[in-house]
Amino acid sequence: MILEHRVAIVTGAGSGIGRAGAQIMAKEGAHVVVLDIDPTNAAETVRLIGEAGGSVESLALDVTDDKALEDGICGVGHRLGRIDILHNHAGAQVAGDLEHVAIGGFDRSWNLNVRAHFLAARFAVPFMKQAGRGVIVNTSSSSGVLYDREMIAYTTTKHAVIAMTRQMAGDYAKFGIRVNALCPGWVDTPFNGPFIAQMGGRDAIESYVAGKVPLGRWANVSEIAEPILFLVSDRSSYMTGQILVVDGGETVF
Repeated sequence: MILEHRVAIVTGAGSGIGRAGAQIMAKEGAHVVVLDIDPTNAAETVRLIGEAGGSVESLALDVTDDKALEDGICGVGHRLGRIDILHNHAGAQVAGDLEHVAIGGFDRSWNLNVRAHFLAARFAVPFMKQAGRGVIVNTSSSSGVLYDREMIAYTTTKHAVIAMTRQMAGDYAKFGIRVNALCPGWVDTPFNGPFIAQMGGRDAIESYVAGKVPLGRWANVSEIAEPILFLVSDRSSYMTGQILVVDGGETVF
């Protein structure tokens, strides 16, 4: 098992890509801390990992609550003596163009998609520096490298995640800490609800994906979990400051 004896914190691990990433890390031997705002969803991820024989615990909190996030991450580090992996995945999709996006929605998107990533990394890094190694993966999106129709809040934050990732990587490589960004494309999870509604429903989005993605389909979460495992493991040991796009070829055009 390639992650044996490592401690991993995954935010937004109560469903979708976050859950799939937590599961594959546990399968490969990591002790996984499932961090999610919804305790019921977190408990379900814990149940699935536990039933598969993995080492896991839950941490239910809102990543936009600075004090709760600091107490949660630092508490894990002090109690377990280490934090080897941080996957910043918690995020939100807020629809609307410049004139129509809710200002509160834009602010929420920034706080959740960017600021919470920044703070979680800030709290985890001292433990990684002490160990002389560590891995941070920040979830961006294919929307972080291309135009996404009438999604200014989401696209702005996802571009920012990429810039932040590169800055972190440059500053912390000397401490043995690697930082990369994951850019998933169309993955069939409830996370896409706002965009599906904006597009006019399921039939419209199916047609959109079929025409937009060269592979002609959505990804399933297992197809994103494998790239996550690559990024958090020593399989990518000479890779930092990079953007891994997993999008069925959408950004080819």
